[in-house]
Amino acid sequence: MRTNEVLQAWGKILTGRRPSLSIEITKECPLRCPGCYAFDAAHLGGETELRQLSDFRGDELVKKIVAIVDREKPLHVSLVGGDPLVRYRELETILRELDGRGVYTQVVTSAFRVIPAEWGRFKLLNVVVSIDGLQPEHDERRKPATYERILKNIAEAKVTIHSTITGIIAGRPGYLEEFLRFWSARPQIERVWFSLFTPQAGATGAEILTRAQREFVVKDLLRLRTQYPILEMGESLIHEMLSPPASPRECIFAQTTQTISADLKTKITPCQFGGNPDCSQCGCIASMVLAAVGHHRVAGPLTAGHLFRASAQIGRAWKSTKDAFAGPAPAAPETMTPAFQILQGEVPPSQ
Repeated sequence: MRTNEVLQAWGKILTGRRPSLSIEITKECPLRCPGCYAFDAAHLGGETELRQLSDFRGDELVKKIVAIVDREKPLHVSLVGGDPLVRYRELETILRELDGRGVYTQVVTSAFRVIPAEWGRFKLLNVVVSIDGLQPEHDERRKPATYERILKNIAEAKVTIHSTITGIIAGRPGYLEEFLRFWSARPQIERVWFSLFTPQAGATGAEILTRAQREFVVKDLLRLRTQYPILEMGESLIHEMLSPPASPRECIFAQTTQTISADLKTKITPCQFGGNPDCSQCGCIASMVLAAVGHHRVAGPLTAGHLFRASAQIGRAWKSTKDAFAGPAPAAPETMTPAFQILQGEVPPSQ
């Protein structure tokens, strides 16, 4: 990602808008995965839970999603859940609408259902399949979305594999390499990403990594990225896992992403995890990517993070003034490069 593209990406923030939007398009999921943040009791702040919300389907869901995108005008949209493939009929129409608007779109799924080959026509789409480690661990945690079923359901698709590393598998010598070797051999896989499990503050459990495990994983990923090109994680991104942003206020991802739950009105704060995430143990790849971008030097000591904070201040002031006078917001330039193209592997190099 070139410096001028980094500068262009912050332009959206100057209008007081968040450039990224994440929508839980359904509360339904056929899986019951241990540690799933979306179904954690704290995810929506503790007063209600995702499964208790009213959600939508059919034309009403499509119209409401498209209306939100048209109102917020994001550069990047993530469609999550639940599992979005529960609403596969509606999802086909939503993807067509967003593609026609030139919106970069990401669908995060367990691939419990077939991913249509026809989705290949959407050039701005990234389908991310969540995998919890190698087959024995994954099948135990994610049935009925087993390895066998996933391989069948992605047979005609192109996908990204995303795996969250937990304390259960962290520190096992050779584990991540075996994982990369398995998925590298499959032509359907375009890239592999890893996150580290992020707990809520005060949580305990086997999923949480120790400091020693985190350091082991970082060292292993730095080695593996040079041996497996399919692992699209830059060196600077991986290093960020050792010192994640200290709070949501300091996290560029949290500050630039609006997350809406399945009733399409409940806003999830302070970030996509909701509740009170333990930022000192964050390992979210999106947060790490933007932390790496924030530390990227643009000119001399000036970093992209400095530009973001200045732009955010201007944007908040502009939005406050605009709201006071109820005037329309200025249109963002159509040529703007989405900051979240970095999630396609274009992470700026360290300088």
